[in-house]
Amino acid sequence: MSGPPVSAPTRRAFLASTARALAALALLTPRDAWAALGARPRRGAKGPHPTPRPGIDASRVLKADQLTENPKAASVFDMVRKIPQVADGIRCQCGCADDPEFYSLLSCYEADGMAQHCHICQGEARLAFTMHEAGQTLDEIRAAIDDRFTQ
Repeated sequence: MSGPPVSAPTRRAFLASTARALAALALLTPRDAWAALGARPRRGAKGPHPTPRPGIDASRVLKADQLTENPKAASVFDMVRKIPQVADGIRCQCGCADDPEFYSLLSCYEADGMAQHCHICQGEARLAFTMHEAGQTLDEIRAAIDDRFTQ
């Protein structure tokens, strides 16, 4: 049994629907985007904290004018810029540590790092900065991050 013929969408209709879909995806939070794909980020995946690299600096940490995804995150990026040696000794617990280009929490704040939109990356950096300013050691900061961000 055959029904009425099905016509292919016009190029204009196809491009319009694609543009609408891309615009909708751009509005999703990272967690919602993972959910839309039928997956979820690995939060709380434990792993060893990295050893801070000798001579590490904040020269690759994005500046306020480079935060295209979330300019409101500039204050957290400023915090990380002040403590690169601390951030480089912390393993981010949001799941981005599985990225082959990732080394430490500092990586989340460089280039295409996800700290612009990830609340876990931002929360870890805020905690590290506050504790460092209070005179806590890297080991104490790591323990506090593990306690708060892993389960």
